[in-house]
Amino acid sequence: MGVPKLTFQESLEEKVVLIDKCMACGGCVISCPIKVLEYMGERPKIVGECTACGICARICPRYVMPWPSLEGFVFGRGRRPEEEFGIHRRIVAARTRDENILRVCQDGGVVTTLLIYALKNRVIDAAILSGIGGEKPFYPLPRLAVTPQEVLECAGTRYSYSPNLLALQEAIKLKKESLAFVGTPCQIHTIRKMQMFPLKKYVKALSFTIGLMCTEAFTYEGLMEKQIRGALGLDLHEIEKINIKAKVLVTTKSGEVKEIPLKDAKQYTRKTCLPCTDFSAELADISTGGLGLKDWTLIILRTEKGEEIFRGAEKEGLIETKPVEEERGALDLLIKLSKRKHLNAQA
Repeated sequence: MGVPKLTFQESLEEKVVLIDKCMACGGCVISCPIKVLEYMGERPKIVGECTACGICARICPRYVMPWPSLEGFVFGRGRRPEEEFGIHRRIVAARTRDENILRVCQDGGVVTTLLIYALKNRVIDAAILSGIGGEKPFYPLPRLAVTPQEVLECAGTRYSYSPNLLALQEAIKLKKESLAFVGTPCQIHTIRKMQMFPLKKYVKALSFTIGLMCTEAFTYEGLMEKQIRGALGLDLHEIEKINIKAKVLVTTKSGEVKEIPLKDAKQYTRKTCLPCTDFSAELADISTGGLGLKDWTLIILRTEKGEEIFRGAEKEGLIETKPVEEERGALDLLIKLSKRKHLNAQA
């Protein structure tokens, strides 16, 4: 891929981390063969002597991102001009038929349904995603879910960043043989670069990926502590759900809904999200997003594997769908946000 074997300091630290381009995926940390990188404060930090193997630079999307090569690796071809939100096979609006999932999901509950379907049918033996944990309320953390109940506990969206790739270490330690990975577009980029390398130790067990459409993530201190607790006066322990539908909607456990203008939230956008060029997770097997829909999810099936998983859940009656043409507003928004992100590549 034309990346010289430089030390971490010469490559990622100088060209990515110190200039706020690091999206904090954690890929370099878990793949360092001599373990001299640690994940500290949402960034990798060198804690030993680097031997200049060059692996970290090879897998970091913010150091080099060869889109044509990656599209060829994932899809066997490059995108066509009319594929404004990336290569895909099918696009629909969908939602789960499971009432238990509908009660806790973000929009249509499709991601949760697909993961539980894959676990129950032994397509996978674990799923990597984000959950809530730790001392901070509503704080996202990477999680390895091995049961349907654990997947259900992770339902919903947290709008602060979770370095889900770090959970790959736990999966390897537990000798998991077939994994689903759920993450943001930038995390999917790292996964694909690791697969193309290939770093077999870390990616050989990956069965399929689900990408979450993403405009940006917010700092926890800004959105949660300053805006929601400070400005709105809400106890963070009482938050049931946060969603974005042209504004930030905060639902408490008592059912009260508070609104935050999106511009007020955007002041807390993570600086490292600004260089991102991918809204709809264009390299994932399946891409999902709310896109203004109420109780439905827009689903982009991009690969044969992604379509196979989705079709299996459909055949079992776990998911209902409707043509995307019935949700033209969501499709228009997908195109608009994708174009806006693509402009970052030209900046």
